[in-house]
Formats: sequence, C-alpha cells, structure tokens
Amino acid sequence: MNLLRSLATVSSMTLLSRILGFVRDFVIARTFGAGMLTDAFFVAFKLPNLLRRLFAEGAFSQAFVPVLGEYRNKRGPEETRQLVDRVASLLFLVVLAVTLLGMAAAPVLVYVSAPGFADEAEKFALTVSLTRITFPYILFMSLVALAGGVLNTWSRFAVPAFTPVLLNVSFILMALFAAPLFDPPIIALGWAVFLGGALQLAFQVPSLRRLGMLPKFSIDLRDEGVRRIFRLMAPALLGVSVAQVSLLLNTIFASFLSTGSVSWLYYADRLMEFPAGLLGAALGTILLPSLSRCHATGRADEYSRLLDWGLRLTFLLAAPAALALALLAVPLITTLFHHGAFTATDVFRTRDALVAYSLGLLGLILVKVLAPGFYARQNIRTPVRIALLTLFVTQMLNLILIRWFEHAGLALSIGLASILNASLLYRGLRQRAIYVPQPGWLLFYARLGLAMLSMGAALWFVTGEAAEWLAGGLTQRLLRLSLVVAFGASVYFATLWVAGFRLHDFKRSAAE
Repeated sequence: MNLLRSLATVSSMTLLSRILGFVRDFVIARTFGAGMLTDAFFVAFKLPNLLRRLFAEGAFSQAFVPVLGEYRNKRGPEETRQLVDRVASLLFLVVLAVTLLGMAAAPVLVYVSAPGFADEAEKFALTVSLTRITFPYILFMSLVALAGGVLNTWSRFAVPAFTPVLLNVSFILMALFAAPLFDPPIIALGWAVFLGGALQLAFQVPSLRRLGMLPKFSIDLRDEGVRRIFRLMAPALLGVSVAQVSLLLNTIFASFLSTGSVSWLYYADRLMEFPAGLLGAALGTILLPSLSRCHATGRADEYSRLLDWGLRLTFLLAAPAALALALLAVPLITTLFHHGAFTATDVFRTRDALVAYSLGLLGLILVKVLAPGFYARQNIRTPVRIALLTLFVTQMLNLILIRWFEHAGLALSIGLASILNASLLYRGLRQRAIYVPQPGWLLFYARLGLAMLSMGAALWFVTGEAAEWLAGGLTQRLLRLSLVVAFGASVYFATLWVAGFRLHDFKRSAAE
C-alpha cells in the first residue's frame, strides 16, 4: 500500500471531522446558547472524554499496535487472533468495571470536577444525570481504539480515520431534531455522546469481520502478550497524561491574567490543531504499524528509511503551514470568529497567541513522527522521560514568558518546549543508531527554504491590512481567504516543482 496515499486518506478524513466539529459547535451554540444547561453538559462530558484521550486512544494504542505487529509477523494468524481475543476480552471487562463505577460515583465525580455546582441543586442533579448517560462512551471508545489498532496494523486506514466523523454527526442530528423530545432538551446531547460511541464501534465491526479478526470472548491473564501490553500501558499512560496536565496548568496560569485570556488561547489552539491533526496525527497513525513490522522482522535499514520519509514529509508540509498560520492569523481569525460579541480586540489578542503557537507547530508535528520511532520498538519509557522533562521546561518558561507576553507567553512556552521535545527524541534515535539520515538533506533544506520564501512573500503581498479584514462581511472574507490560501499554496508548490521536487519522490510503500 502507498503510504502517501494512506496519508492523504487519513488527513482528508481528519479534515472532514474537524469541519464537522466546527459545525457541531455552531449548532450547539445556536440551539442551547450558553448557560446552565450547556455548563452541565460540558462538565459531564469532560471526564469520559478525558479518559478516552488518556486511555483508549493514547496509552492503549501505543502499547497494543507494536505488540500486535510483532505477533502478526512472527507468531502466525492463529496466535495473533488469540492475542486479539484475549486483549479485547480483558479490556472489555476492565473498562466495563470502570464505566459502572463511574456511573455509580457520578455525584462524587461531579462534585470533584465542578464543586461550584453543589450550590445549585438543579444544576448539580442535571450534571449527574448527564454524566451517567455519557460515561459508557469510554467503554465504546476503548473497543474502538482496539478495532482501529487492528485495522491500522493491516493497513486498513480509511475506516478508523472516518470513524470520529460519526460522533459529530450524532451531535448535529440530536441537537437539531431530537432536543425537543427531551426535558430538559440538553439531555439530547448526553444521548448523542452515547449514540456516537455506539455508532463508531458498530461501524468498525464489518471491517474486523472481513479480516477474520472480530474478537471472541477469551480470558487468560497469564498470556505473555496480554501481560506485555498492559505493562507497556503504564508508562504510556503517564506520557499521554503529560500533555493533558500541561494544558490544565496553562489554563490555571491563564485564569490569573486579564479576562478573555483563556478564550483567546482556546480559539488559537483550535486553529493550530487543524494542521497538527491533519499532518501530525495522520503521519503517526500510518507510520506506527509499518515501523512495528520492520522492527519485528529485523529490517533496521527499512526502519530508518521510513523515519527519514516521515521527517522529510513533515518539513515539506508542516513548515509552510506554520508560516502560513503566522502570516494569515488575522484573516483566519476574522473569518471564523469575528462575529457578534467577538470584538476586534479579541481578534488581535487571539492573533498574538496563534503566532506564538505557530513558532512551535513544526516541533509539535515532529514529535508525532519521532515518538513512534520508540513506540514501535516497544520502548515507551524513553519518550515518557523526555515528555516529563518537557513538562517541567514548559512550566519554567510559563513563569518567565508570561511576564513579557501575557497569554501569548503561555502559547510560546508550549511551542518552544515542543521543539525541545522533538530535538531530544531526534537525538535519542540518532545516538541509538535507530535513525540514520539518508543523503540529500542539505539540498532538501535549500529547496524548501526557497519555496517558503516565495510563499511568504506572496502571502505578505496579497493579504493586505488587518482593517480590511475586520471591515468585511462573512461572504467577502470567505471568498478572499480562499483565494489567498489557494494563491499561497500554488506559489509554494510551483516553486518546489521548479526546484526539482516531484510527487513520485515521496511515494513509499507500507512495510509488509
């Protein structure tokens, strides 16, 4: 399978999900506004969503996919199916227990996560009810993560990449059509979460059945592969937690700044997540299974070449994305957010945060490519140690930069720390001789630099003044932004072509 085509597939599905996410936010805001009902729902959904990020999609996938790849390449189909059966069965039982415990302890969880709600009996009771409805989401998503890991290992990337779209569809349909059927209407969003999780799991079942990997119930706690996966999950869970803790600490810092700081960082982060998700998450998803297969079969040279391919593609796509985010900050923010109560001051303060984020975007995406270089070798401790160091550095930078740049300093600290993270991961791979750069990097940098200079000059010339974007209407902004982006992209890729880059140079087959 062509990895470049796989990357395009995963990225396009991620783009669709992100677009529907904006539509979802718009529909929820329009239907329910902002008040007691939405406060109750967002608090109720926060905990199962956090557990999903920490456990289902993060730690479990990092531990499961490399071991599964090893079994597929070394143990044969029967032992591989047995591993999937036993891991799925144990995972189901563990997460079912967590789910039932969470539903029973919903009042305690709500009190801990939103103690202020305790003073309003109606609000507290509604949040508890919504928490109990949404909590099974973690059970569905844990099984979705397992199914996605299996499908990605067999290079079936399209189905797992499309799956998140179904949650946003569930939200939109329930908010638009089912809300009047519930009392209060916000309960519809709780059931949208439940339905979205069930739909995502059901959507992957036919693909698993076609592969002959639909799990059957089988428990063996002494199974070597099962024990290894759950041992690897402990450091992986710690590593995934670092990013969430960093975001939480940044929110705490921002809460002491001027009113609006948390929101400015949120809106800037939403824009930064577009290229980070489209490129970083997609590259990490398609690289991990191929790297795992190379490691399992002892193909060290192929392993290194895959990392080299991922790094070159990251620079080729992420570097211009970072530059474009910085240069087009005001056009992007005005087009998407400068409506109603979102003032011109909000635009410029959000711009400050977005420009600061853009300085570290390349580092953030490089981490998604470099970390699988360790995960695929079932070495999770090294990237976790680096992540912990990065968390410490981030907070030290926060204390320093917040004095000079206020909320933008918090965004800048994340960007600078991500560059440190990527640098340490790169050094670790080089020191262990896991990654040896292929020839031609200096020429690659020269051509890339020329293309970025051309694109930057083109964008600077056609973007215009901020006042023009602030004064324009939504339709005018959308049309103008589309033309500016298309022009900048055309200049960039045309310059790359003139400099000697060709698409077929980046085609690469997945490791078998």
